[in-house]
Amino acid sequence: QVQFVESGGGLVQAGGSLRLSCVASGISFGIRTMGWYRQAPGSQRELVAHIRRDGSTNYADSVKGRFTISRDNAKNTLYLQMNSVKPEDAAVYYCHLAFSTLWSTYWGQGTQVTVSS
Repeated sequence: QVQFVESGGGLVQAGGSLRLSCVASGISFGIRTMGWYRQAPGSQRELVAHIRRDGSTNYADSVKGRFTISRDNAKNTLYLQMNSVKPEDAAVYYCHLAFSTLWSTYWGQGTQVTVSS
């Protein structure tokens, strides 16, 4: 059964940090390029970071230098370390495969990040 379960969001002060987690199941996690997406109200969902099976990473310009994506294949878990958080980072964060149409209708509930300035 395909499932993505995100957690770790919450209220954070601007300049603070949060660590998001996502447990994925049913997708052969270790061989997939995985990504963290976010969607703010009234905006399209955007890919902010992705990590390939070899551990190489890429980031959207808006989060480069502040966010770090990582993975633990033994735990089928994806992480997003968010540092120096800005008000514009407020959104619902989701994990899913990156650059793939596989399981495109299976999305988790996401985890809400709220930033106070």
